[in-house]
Amino acid sequence: MQTEKMIGASAIIKSLVHLGVTKIFGYPGGAIMPTYDALFGETSIQHVLVRHEQGAILAAEGYARVSGKVGVCIATSGPGATNLVTGITDAMLDSVPIVCITGQVLSSLIGTDAFQEADIMGMTVPITKWNYQISNPQEIPYILAKAFHVAQSGRPGPVLIDITKDAQNLEMNFDPQIMNQFLLNKQDIPDIKYEQAAQLINAAKRPYIFAGHGVTIAGAQAELVRFAEKTGIPVACTLHGLSTIDMEHPLYVGMLGMHGNYGPNILTNEADLIIAIGMRFDDRVTGSLTNYATKAKIIHIDIDKAELHKNIIANVAICGDAKLVLLVVISL
Repeated sequence: MQTEKMIGASAIIKSLVHLGVTKIFGYPGGAIMPTYDALFGETSIQHVLVRHEQGAILAAEGYARVSGKVGVCIATSGPGATNLVTGITDAMLDSVPIVCITGQVLSSLIGTDAFQEADIMGMTVPITKWNYQISNPQEIPYILAKAFHVAQSGRPGPVLIDITKDAQNLEMNFDPQIMNQFLLNKQDIPDIKYEQAAQLINAAKRPYIFAGHGVTIAGAQAELVRFAEKTGIPVACTLHGLSTIDMEHPLYVGMLGMHGNYGPNILTNEADLIIAIGMRFDDRVTGSLTNYATKAKIIHIDIDKAELHKNIIANVAICGDAKLVLLVVISL
């Protein structure tokens, strides 16, 4: 396919179309206006105009949760970008795939305290999976494709791409082929991990399954039910894991933690094995870590390696996609 000459703003919209985006939430402003001009003639993308940038990020987050797609929002520089921070933080904590595109002042003005300039890159380092500032329009297709890859791969989360106004206005050669190189790779897990997990499950007298948001993200609800029914192990859910198993299912025992049900928390203290799937043992579930599940050995399954052994030391820690891991465990 031949390259096509266009300005950076048009490349942003072309890239989003190529990536399958059909809905964007945003609010216009000076530093992102070239992109809005390019969006005006694109009929395949619906733009939802909000009344405040925080509404854009929260709407994009809700869209991502419901649709299973990456949520996309756009905002201008300075206060437009900083108004996204609360929603970005929420998406990071709740593992929601979001790509935020923010306008930025001219690259020649960065660092001069120019009108509506803010260091959104520095502000969002701790609350994004990745952020990047584009000042060369030729980078746009590759960086946006990478942004979508990062937002969806592993543990999903938010990415922010900051694009200077001159990068939006300068010409570049658009080549969609460079956007096709990113694949979502699944992690291989050593067989020894499964063998250790199977030994603990077979030896347990009072095993207990904790189902978290990661089960939903992985689309592993059916596998969770199959695993529970095969083993006869009761299932309790975190707040974000409540949709993973039918509440009328005979093996479902309720919601865990501070805001949960009395019975599931008592069972935690009585269990001799906890199989935690796609949950992170946060303080609302555990309370005091010193007195938490003192009788239980722990099998912890999570796609985010950083969550393993973070709050609770697991006897067997399996880093992987909940659906793929459960499929293997069911077959043992």
